[in-house]
Amino acid sequence: MLILFTHRNMIMGVPSSTKNKYYNQMKKILASVLAFAAMSCNAQDKQFSKKALATNLLAQDSVTQISFAEILKKYKGKTVVIEIWASWCGDCIKAMPLMKELQEKNPDVAYIFLSMDKTAEKWTEGINKHELKGDHYLVQDGMKGTFGKAMNVDWIPRYLVVDKTGRVLIYRAIETDFDKIQSVLQTNK
Repeated sequence: MLILFTHRNMIMGVPSSTKNKYYNQMKKILASVLAFAAMSCNAQDKQFSKKALATNLLAQDSVTQISFAEILKKYKGKTVVIEIWASWCGDCIKAMPLMKELQEKNPDVAYIFLSMDKTAEKWTEGINKHELKGDHYLVQDGMKGTFGKAMNVDWIPRYLVVDKTGRVLIYRAIETDFDKIQSVLQTNK
């Protein structure tokens, strides 16, 4: 808006009515583009891809393979917060106190941690070291593998919220979005 306002005032020698007409047209175009972008992003983020759902993850026993779809099915009827993280990720570690605070405020919510660690040993060490409470799974091929690509994982930590019916309420949140996550959890109790 500021750019449009500034641009409107910079047009010299053009009648005010023409300036205002140009300005209003630009406002409408900008509003349409923003609305379309918001709808497009939301539409693609309301469900998980078939590829993501079919991907097998390693359970915490380091033996059992379970598909992401099966993991989600375990929690049908419960609100779920999913954190995609890794023990080597500095931002993930910095955000852990916020996650623990979120868990304290929302004890009725299920918490799933999907690790992008390179080895099961590092993953297990990270769980124990940081005392993460919830269910843990290892994405064995990391951020650039099948699951990472299917989920568009380009940054961690990444948080998702799924409601009791399995509908994705938040598909992409980062460590600075805990207020948004808390708000969504409170709204969807």
